[in-house]
Amino acid sequence: MSEHSTQTTILLHRMRAGDHDAAEALFPLIYDELHAIARRSFRNQPAAHTLQPTALVHEAYLRLCTPGEAAVNDRAHFLAVAATAMRQILIDHARRRGADKRGGDRKRVLIHDDLAAQDDDQVDLLALDEACRKLAAMDERKSRVIELRFFAGLGLEETAEVLGVARSTVAEDWRVARAWLVNELRGDEAS
Repeated sequence: MSEHSTQTTILLHRMRAGDHDAAEALFPLIYDELHAIARRSFRNQPAAHTLQPTALVHEAYLRLCTPGEAAVNDRAHFLAVAATAMRQILIDHARRRGADKRGGDRKRVLIHDDLAAQDDDQVDLLALDEACRKLAAMDERKSRVIELRFFAGLGLEETAEVLGVARSTVAEDWRVARAWLVNELRGDEAS
């Protein structure tokens, strides 16, 4: 474990024990990684999006550091939980923006090569969230793999660590879940 990961984990444990100063010390230490997750989340959003990556980082961090929130074990787990929080913030934002009329102002995002071997297929952010929820109902671990790899940008090793499974299991889940998700999203577009 690197010194950075060790220091992050120590601060996370102090936060879990109720040390409010640890949250302040953690933010600058983890900010760049959180901002990278936020930038990945925005890579396919329109330039005029009313929510910006920096605001997303701050809102997610506030949610994570609220007393009573789920405790995290280490840096990789914290980043996974942060990615989930950011995804939920973006989904909530898209729902609010699209509430004016049915199908309103829904945002479309590209499925990059990270997720599937496609160049210009686009998917509605809300449709992607719905597909991820369907996958979770069928296979929670595969859904978590998609969330950790695609949304959080974690590598295979970090994802395996967060999920407590072998790297090869994550690699297989990633392959199968990507294929299922692409097929599911294509089916939504045909409807």
